[in-house]
Amino acid sequence: MQSTDNGTFQIPTKLFRIGEIVRYTPFTRQTIHNYTTMGLIQESDWTEGGHRLYSESVFERLWQIQELRKTKTLTEIRDILNSEDASPLAVS
Repeated sequence: MQSTDNGTFQIPTKLFRIGEIVRYTPFTRQTIHNYTTMGLIQESDWTEGGHRLYSESVFERLWQIQELRKTKTLTEIRDILNSEDASPLAVS
């Protein structure tokens, strides 16, 4: 942790390796890799050794994919998620 000018701490964001995602979800390592390759999920960073790292938001995205898989193909899911990512957030 680093101290900022005002004396508070800057807490680093937790990043997860594929193995951690596999441990906490019903998805296999190969599925996570395939979803990354297809563009359904994205890595946030890489380790010095070349391992993918994912942010906490990947868990919400995987839940979305799991729900959509009940009625949609992976290609349809990719199109749905890409259109959601491209649309601006509605402001109330």
